[in-house]
Amino acid sequence: MGKSTLFNAITGSRRSIVGDEPGITRDRIGGVAEHGGKRFEIIDTGGIITDDHALIPAQILRQARFALETADHILFVIDGRTEITSADRELALMLRKLNKPLLLAVNKIDSDKNHHLVNDFHQLGIEPVFGVSAEHRVGLYEMLDLVTRPFPKMEQLEPLEEGEEAPAKKTPPIKVSIIGRPNVGKSTLINSIVGEERSIVSPVAGTTRDTVDEQITHKDVDYLFMDTAGIRRKGKTHLMAEKLSVVMARRHIRMAHVVLLVMDATEGPLGQDATIAGYAHEEGRALIVVVNKWDAAPNKDKGKFEEDLRDELKFLEYAQVAFISAKNGTGVGQLFEMIRNAYKWASHRVGTGELNRFSTGLILEPDTRIKYITQASIRPPTFIVFPDKKRELHFSAERQLVNRLRDTFGFRGTPIEVKVKFAVNPFEGMRKNEPTKRPPRNTAQKSVKRTGGRSAEGTNATGGKATRKKNVGKMGARKAKSGTVRNKQKTKK
Repeated sequence: MGKSTLFNAITGSRRSIVGDEPGITRDRIGGVAEHGGKRFEIIDTGGIITDDHALIPAQILRQARFALETADHILFVIDGRTEITSADRELALMLRKLNKPLLLAVNKIDSDKNHHLVNDFHQLGIEPVFGVSAEHRVGLYEMLDLVTRPFPKMEQLEPLEEGEEAPAKKTPPIKVSIIGRPNVGKSTLINSIVGEERSIVSPVAGTTRDTVDEQITHKDVDYLFMDTAGIRRKGKTHLMAEKLSVVMARRHIRMAHVVLLVMDATEGPLGQDATIAGYAHEEGRALIVVVNKWDAAPNKDKGKFEEDLRDELKFLEYAQVAFISAKNGTGVGQLFEMIRNAYKWASHRVGTGELNRFSTGLILEPDTRIKYITQASIRPPTFIVFPDKKRELHFSAERQLVNRLRDTFGFRGTPIEVKVKFAVNPFEGMRKNEPTKRPPRNTAQKSVKRTGGRSAEGTNATGGKATRKKNVGKMGARKAKSGTVRNKQKTKK
């Protein structure tokens, strides 16, 4: 039908996955849009089939009903190049019974030649009817004018009076991305955190396709949780929708401040878990390993499980581990404090003076010391090191430096990046005691003395010879005098 394309066109983003395959969107996707100085929220739902009682279509209808109950205006999108079906009539009847402002958007009317197709859809009993093209953004302006007419305009900030302080800016939320293999309980976890059925949950692997966002506040701290699609192996990803889901999941890893890696306790750490964790590690994101379904684990020894986990994921020695049951809500509450701590250490900054005092006397290799160290950025904490030897640090020396930084300054739950630079010597390549080469004198120019408006070049030439002879005579007299003085000194001695 083009609902997701219309959603992306109105919000000016690529928030929803768009493809030729029908039924790509399943969860409800929210976004913020502006039109005519008015800001409003828009929700994209999955395709609604009223009489399909299968698990996923029934869950899609349930999610859509929640969006319809909270909406102030409903846009019924239909494909203008197809005929009206019985499912379209049943859905139109259900929407009319809601007694809410409703309009019909006949999509894929991208030219005046196709505009006559709009007339056939008046029989659905929905007015007004707009012929639009979401892909080419045709007819959207007039439609949004009608939809947003009763909406209030955005408040304009009044100029501050003299002595009045500007209002404090609200702290942005901590962005948390939930990643993992398919069917490990990511959607169940976000539903448990939010306290409602925000994402569709089913035993079918790969149910989630679009990324579902939900913002909540816990102990005066705002969090934005992002439930991503399960990441499969490349060889097992065939459908275009699944490939786009993986791309969107990796994109939300880059957008996040903290990443929750969810794994199944009944299966233990697998190679695919290490691959997915590597995506977050390479992006430099603070990471927490969430072991879900702990209530169904065959062995309840947390120490043994964590030991096996550390052995499989050796590069995540900094990550915290949480054992939970998202279905029962057990252990979910501890995640908020762990997320706050990971975000705090990922945003921690150490002064250059403190770092240089820390590096004094620190020997990384048998003959390598640190001349200078500074922190360049945060999230992830990035340090620039200037060693006294002009060569790259061995990976063991770099690991030793990272461990010493953690022991001294913290940085728990976040990767640390180290970059090596070498001081530039401006005199490098010059030989010792090499004289500085001066530019040659320009002897081609001659000064011309003018007297009374006439050139006196000939006079200067003649007078110049006499002056040189006079100077030579003076120099000879000085040398003779100096020699006489030295002879008298020797006679006295």
